[in-house]
Amino acid sequence: MRTGCSSGDSEKISETIKAKMDPIPSFSFSFPVEDGKRFLLLHVNPGNETPYYFTSDGMRIAYVRVGNESIPADSIALKRLVLKGSRTSYDSLISTQKKADFAFTKLRSVYKNRTGLDFQDSNFSSFGLADENGYLTNAGLLMADEPRLRHSRVFCTRWNGLNKASGIMDAIDDHEFTGSLISLMQDSVAFVMNNMKKKWRKTATVRVEYPDYPERAVQECIVNALIHRDYLEIGSEVHVDMYDDRLVIWSPGGMPDGSLVQNLNLENVASKRRNPLIADLFGRLDFMERRGSGFRKILEDYRFEENFNESKNPVFRSDPYSFSVTLYNLNYGVNDGNTGGETSEEVRKNIGRTSEEHRKNNAIEINPTQKKILELLASNPSMTAVELSGQIGIASRNIEASIRDLKERGMLVRHGSTKAGYWEVLSEEK
Repeated sequence: MRTGCSSGDSEKISETIKAKMDPIPSFSFSFPVEDGKRFLLLHVNPGNETPYYFTSDGMRIAYVRVGNESIPADSIALKRLVLKGSRTSYDSLISTQKKADFAFTKLRSVYKNRTGLDFQDSNFSSFGLADENGYLTNAGLLMADEPRLRHSRVFCTRWNGLNKASGIMDAIDDHEFTGSLISLMQDSVAFVMNNMKKKWRKTATVRVEYPDYPERAVQECIVNALIHRDYLEIGSEVHVDMYDDRLVIWSPGGMPDGSLVQNLNLENVASKRRNPLIADLFGRLDFMERRGSGFRKILEDYRFEENFNESKNPVFRSDPYSFSVTLYNLNYGVNDGNTGGETSEEVRKNIGRTSEEHRKNNAIEINPTQKKILELLASNPSMTAVELSGQIGIASRNIEASIRDLKERGMLVRHGSTKAGYWEVLSEEK
């Protein structure tokens, strides 16, 4: 004889849910049997009409899941639930500020420089930065030269040592940046570039540089922190903390879907944007990937560097309230008697060797893979290691190793940044 739950039990539970939940969530029951016992399983389906309230004895409470427990939602959590339920994002909300009262000099100049087009007044509406009455959305307010959002700031600090209290002088350099999101991104990246060093090593034909941090990886991380942060957290800002051995970029708000980034496959993370209007604009400006491959590109940038090993892999962590990425200093702990070091400013002032000097090495024998790399880059200098890997049919890690060798032998040189630059083939096999 089977014992356990009955359909009468499910009816009582159903009645309780309908009486004490508002709105009523979608749910169903099943009655599996195990070891001669009949169980009742309640299935509550995901809902989009958030917040869902529990109502009883005059109380009306919404709960959120934190770890393995449910707790009453505070005011900020309720605002997030309301936005989700109304299928609205923070950056799309209409503010009380008129577009005519703000300047957008930075946005207009960068848009012209990055796209070759003038930023028209009609773009404010088409990009979701303002409504038809001239009122800015929060996205538009964040793009203004002076956004008047006190929490839209970035605190950058170069600490002295390995933590925030390492000696007599705790901080070597620090800045608090304000302004449009574009200015915050540019100023923060410049802070990191100016406070890091580049090692270098001279070969017979070329000087090979070893930056502490890949510039494109730094920019990608800072852009992500600004674009995906939770702007409902009024008393919190993005922080960029540099130590001797690492760079930590912290932003308020966890993953938009509540997942933990440390539990995900970083090579294949679905794009879920907390602030889609801002993200779309930065994508149009080519400051970030519009296909959600930012994590993968950061990892690729590191793997491409000469001093990379598995211990230098970037580390991403999140909880319900914050997100952080740790980029490790590629040169920390690397002792090489053949290398020197200088700041980014000194690197820019050093003119290096000329292309004519590189071309003197054009009789060096190369393997078939390297020959194919040179051929492809000669025809398309902007190709990436991943694209070369797809064309040649070998792992991108092997492509990167071949490129490093070609650079060392003076047969290939990189001009410009990792993302916006290009390759120059200086020598081919004879």
